[in-house]
Amino acid sequence: MTALHMRALVVGCGYVGLSVATELARQGHEVFGLRRSPGGREAIEAAGVKPIFCDITRRESLDPLPLPFDWIVNTTASSKGGADEYREVYRDGTQNLLDFLRQSPPNKYVFTSSTAVYEQNEGEWVSESMPAQPTAPTGQALLETENILIEAARQCRFPSVILRVSGIYGPGRGYYLSQYLSGCAVISGDGGRFVNMIHRDDLVTAIIAALKSGRGGEIYNATDDEPVRQINLYRFLSETLGRAMPRFVPESLKARKRAVTNKRISNRKLKMELGCQFKYPNFRGGFTAEIQKLSLPPHGVPDLEV
Repeated sequence: MTALHMRALVVGCGYVGLSVATELARQGHEVFGLRRSPGGREAIEAAGVKPIFCDITRRESLDPLPLPFDWIVNTTASSKGGADEYREVYRDGTQNLLDFLRQSPPNKYVFTSSTAVYEQNEGEWVSESMPAQPTAPTGQALLETENILIEAARQCRFPSVILRVSGIYGPGRGYYLSQYLSGCAVISGDGGRFVNMIHRDDLVTAIIAALKSGRGGEIYNATDDEPVRQINLYRFLSETLGRAMPRFVPESLKARKRAVTNKRISNRKLKMELGCQFKYPNFRGGFTAEIQKLSLPPHGVPDLEV
């Protein structure tokens, strides 16, 4: 097949995966969308994508997959589970896919990992060449998965490309916007910690660019152009929506794992090598677009997924 018509499989056809599959189908490719459970069949089919239901954590479940595929995208999510589920879904699921694909490797395989593998905590800029040494068990599971793919690329020339993705927001989803609108947001310490994000639509752009131009065995950070301090993010929301700033809490009261690190993720390699141009290069444009879609009564809270 030529690059004009590829046979693609999107593993984990959910919030991000379905958007990737939809765009690939729109571009004229033959696309299959894989999910563990049959929920969402209608949305998959409506996008012009062929649904497949199997469980990548069980090797034998993969046997009916209609090989070969030119492109494979693995956007599987862990459903917010702990370390054991992360290892089952990411590490073991990836190993099962690699074992299955030995008989017919794709031309490109893209895996969406996370910038959570970086533990830098001094507000420094972080590129792909810097050490990834996560202490959180979930981050360790992701790094183990990356290492499986890198080793496969090194030993077997398997064409795996890894995208380390920062916090995803977009239609119906966004941690910081949801927390602010619900009145649950707090500012940790002095609010100086950096936050890194990417709009879902721009992540789709990055994934497709990795399919077309990414080099096997390479890692790319998928994040927008502008890391933002937590206090400036909430100041923007306060000024845009005409609502009060969140209260300040001591650093010791951080309640979520996403509040542990303080770093600025660089996307220079992604933009230079893959030529990505983002629709929302910073949070202001992306948040404004999402806010404009919401119906915001004076004291109401829209249905956003955290």
